[in-house]
Amino acid sequence: MFQIEEELKKLPKSPGVYIMRDGHDTILYVGKAINLHNRVRSYFRPNIGRGPQIDRMVSLIDHFEYIVTDSELEALVLENNLIKEYSPKYNTLLKDDKTYPYIKVTLGESYPRVLFSREMKKDKSRYFGPYTSATSVKDTIDLINRLYRLRTCHKKFPRDMGAERPCLNYHIGRCMAPCQGNISEETYGQQIGKALDFLNGNYNAILKELEDKMTEASEDMKFEEAISYRELLKSVKSIAQKQKMTDTDGEDKDIIAMAKDEDEAVVQVFFIRGGRLIGREHFYMTHVSDNTRAEILGSFVKQFYAGTPFIPRELMLQEEIEEWEIIETWLTRRKGSRVHIRVPKIGAREKLVDLAAQNAALVLSQDRERIKREEGRTIGAAKEIAALLGLENISRMEAFDISNISGFANVGSMVVFEKGKAKRSDYRKFKIRSVSGPNDYACMKEVLERRFLHGMEEWEEREEKQLDQELGSFTRFPDLLLMDGGRGQVNIALEVLEELGLSIPVCGMVKDDGHRTRGLYYNNEEIPIDHRSEGFKLITRIQDEAHRFAIEYHRSLRGKSQVKSVLDDIPGVGPARRKALMRHFASLEEIRKADVETLCRIPEINRRSAAEIYNFFHEKN
Repeated sequence: MFQIEEELKKLPKSPGVYIMRDGHDTILYVGKAINLHNRVRSYFRPNIGRGPQIDRMVSLIDHFEYIVTDSELEALVLENNLIKEYSPKYNTLLKDDKTYPYIKVTLGESYPRVLFSREMKKDKSRYFGPYTSATSVKDTIDLINRLYRLRTCHKKFPRDMGAERPCLNYHIGRCMAPCQGNISEETYGQQIGKALDFLNGNYNAILKELEDKMTEASEDMKFEEAISYRELLKSVKSIAQKQKMTDTDGEDKDIIAMAKDEDEAVVQVFFIRGGRLIGREHFYMTHVSDNTRAEILGSFVKQFYAGTPFIPRELMLQEEIEEWEIIETWLTRRKGSRVHIRVPKIGAREKLVDLAAQNAALVLSQDRERIKREEGRTIGAAKEIAALLGLENISRMEAFDISNISGFANVGSMVVFEKGKAKRSDYRKFKIRSVSGPNDYACMKEVLERRFLHGMEEWEEREEKQLDQELGSFTRFPDLLLMDGGRGQVNIALEVLEELGLSIPVCGMVKDDGHRTRGLYYNNEEIPIDHRSEGFKLITRIQDEAHRFAIEYHRSLRGKSQVKSVLDDIPGVGPARRKALMRHFASLEEIRKADVETLCRIPEINRRSAAEIYNFFHEKN
């Protein structure tokens, strides 16, 4: 058994990473230390103002482990990797996991290309970015290829020179066909040089060239050509307008500032490349209630730059972070050249940091309003429904619908809403096994039986094996069952629940003659609902979603020509045996009721196949 006091005495006075775990072996917190002995012991001393969040974490610690490293820098890298892998509950976490697009110029090739890339490799290519908009990057690449008539193919030169006919781009004047030897490497290289100038923000030369060509074409009465140049000119000006100068030293910098409330923080980053602001992005940090701004910024810098392939020469922060020297050393090693972390106090740089902070505060404020509105549409709407039905609380709602398909098959759908939001990962589809023809009540009975029997069996398995993983979609039972219809559908659901010994409120979603939601059917009475309320809107969304999901499943099966018969799904039953069954029995219901001996009387069905057919229709789920 793990004895914390005894294990604390064994801690080495070395740098390393420590991992706090609870009684279920779940990782609560990952941290690093210059001296593991002193750092880990500090958690178990009497409270010295470390904050309620850390106190809660300490109260849950059942055991800990540690990994000794050779240096604090190695501990920093290992801490980042473990936090990224396990996302511990009590670490301040970067919620976003974004990859940013780059423009890649393949200078290592004989005839270079300009490409879109999500990663930055150490190769002979030249990279521009990162950018915050993939669409803008693709538009820029397309414009450059049109302006300088660069190749976009994947051919290898000189190996593929003359191997095939030139592509369509050559015939429409958008490529100079180096694949045919139409242009020398030197001349093509001059075009690439112009493209690099463009990507570096030198637009004057191309703007003048396009204006001259547009004027010349217009004077020669080549109006279509003039319009083409005019459109290119507009595109270049649009790109140029987005690239605004923010600094005069031409360096790569990231400006980083933040705003914080009780539960979340927003970090705003301005990306400056070559002295130009190319974009901005905000990031959310969670588990921040007991953290200072410096601690949050430090966590952000470590987690963000551990995952991004590009590290600028300079980080300008809102305030000084702890361990900035070791973080600066780590970033320098990752980049391969010197990286500086600075906190500007005066001048234009301080104004940029202040602007980033204002943007972060604005995002946080706007999100509060958005979250408040969203909660009204979701959690607030669920509370309205609970109050209308006299229920204490509704967190999870499940709705079911049936879609009829001609022949032997019907399908059913189950949609799930939690806290007023659709939880699509828990949606489920059902092929009806026991019903032939359009009998919605019988289909619904089968679907509900299979859904809840499956859940009950999963519960039994969990208890038997003492499993502790997250509950599955069937294992979690709803707080409210919503049926697409009135008394009939509700009674079917109540019948199934009573047979299974389950107590779950069941409510019908009643529609009027125009197939619009009219009210709710609950406890043998129809309850009117205000059509302007958020609760009514949520009911409508759930009803529409259940119907959409069933119809979508129906169409997908029909479109794939998979819906011939439920017999298609029985192992060992191919076309010949299926036809024999359909000749011998009048309906699917008769097949379902047949025992093994009866099935064996059909010449095409052997005893093994008969057992497969019987078992298929008599499974519990």
